[in-house]
Amino acid sequence: MTSKIQALIRTRHLTFVLRVISLCNLPVPTRGWVLNRQRRLVRRGSRASSLITTPSQLSPKFLHSNSTSHTWPFSAIAELIDNAYDPDVSAKQFWIDKTVVKGEECLSFMDNGNGLDNKTMHKMLSFGYSDKMPLNGKDPIGIYGNGFKSGSMRLGKDAIVFSKSKRSLCVGMLSQTYLEKIGADQIIVPIVSFEEKDQKSSLQAILQYSPFSTQEELLSEIHAISLPGSTSKTGTRIIIWNLRRTSTGTTEFDFEKDRYDIQIPSEVYSAEKDTNQRPDKITSHIPESMYSLRAFSSILYLKPRMQIIVRGQKVKSQLIAKSLAWIRKDHYKPTFLVPTQRIPITFGYNTKSKDQCGIMMYHKNRLIKAYERVGCQLKANNNGVGVIGVIECNFLDPTHNKQSFMENDKYRKTMNNLGIKLEEYWKEIRYRKTKENPNSTILPEDIKKRPDQNWAQCDSCLQWRKLPDGIDINKLPEKWFCQMNPDPQFRSCQVAEEKEDSDDDQPSYRKTYKQQ
Repeated sequence: MTSKIQALIRTRHLTFVLRVISLCNLPVPTRGWVLNRQRRLVRRGSRASSLITTPSQLSPKFLHSNSTSHTWPFSAIAELIDNAYDPDVSAKQFWIDKTVVKGEECLSFMDNGNGLDNKTMHKMLSFGYSDKMPLNGKDPIGIYGNGFKSGSMRLGKDAIVFSKSKRSLCVGMLSQTYLEKIGADQIIVPIVSFEEKDQKSSLQAILQYSPFSTQEELLSEIHAISLPGSTSKTGTRIIIWNLRRTSTGTTEFDFEKDRYDIQIPSEVYSAEKDTNQRPDKITSHIPESMYSLRAFSSILYLKPRMQIIVRGQKVKSQLIAKSLAWIRKDHYKPTFLVPTQRIPITFGYNTKSKDQCGIMMYHKNRLIKAYERVGCQLKANNNGVGVIGVIECNFLDPTHNKQSFMENDKYRKTMNNLGIKLEEYWKEIRYRKTKENPNSTILPEDIKKRPDQNWAQCDSCLQWRKLPDGIDINKLPEKWFCQMNPDPQFRSCQVAEEKEDSDDDQPSYRKTYKQQ
């Protein structure tokens, strides 16, 4: 027997040693030698040995401290939306609503995805478990195994999850109140799968510390997942109660101002908005997506593939890169990427409000930073007003709350380059508009504009269809289907989505102002 193997055994790595011996065809130590070594370790009762075998624990207080990473309530809600959007769940619809359970205001979230069984629910309610993989060319957004925990506990102290998969009906509870009441010194998650036996203690905990006091009430919530008229028989429903409240005692959401929206009161978002961006210009021009869940949900994904319904009314999702005027394509070639890649950037003018401008930064289709002002937009003048840039930054690392990117050299170089390219686009458009109409005194940002293209999403197949010029998408019916498309080539759900121009083949626009 080699001295290295003896050393490993002396340090108690017996399982590892046996694997190494098997793989490397090394001489095997005698059974008597190993047993004798084990007896000596047991008799020694070393303190180090006990430390090695003692698992780490999570204090219940971690649920709150972990949730504070979300400084903005909508980022917490986005975590729950992401879970339904990811390919392992693959929901087509996601419902967000306010509900009242036994006199208490709650937030409810529901999807018609694949549902959870006991094993997958346990992973969802545990920390750091994320085995999500790309599926059908769709990358998962969640990578840290923390989104549901941080998001739900940011919104309220307690959450209950009902799920219906093809094989099981499950209920799980993540509750700070429950852990406080029982005096727990580590996080305990009661889970009940109605196909299994011997779950009496978990069921009792859920019935005693949740808003649902009978097993019939739990099953009723599970059966409510199948909506009338829906073809899906699986899905997940989340109810969060003990909602977070402001210093005045009210919830941090306004449910009254708009019956079809969930909004953040001005005193809440004014305190939370980023004050580092152009303070002299941004005081009265806060983007609607900052305080309206409906507006935020409409731009949450670069290319939406799931319908979001807020308080019973469908959100009109936007293809943000297609909804701009005077669109130009540019490219960014990060020097730190090997091999070199051309990252496409879409620049254009906001057709709704010139004050809402900046870079829309996505990562794996998910919005990370919205209206991030860069370069000339940060100066105390009107340079870059109205200009929006759209980029998918899969080469950057998002923070675990998905509200920003890691502040490293890659990020700083990217932001500097985006600032330069945005200013180039702004100068180019001003030059071209002046050349077209030299006598005009109206600045480009003040000209009334319409999007260069109009796209609509089918309510059945969820594919996007390009509409002919002249159609006002705001006048389309509430439910729109492929068969309503004026273009006969794309008038069926069976027809694949129209291909976009390949950004890899498309050259960057000509910057003619530089030639003067």
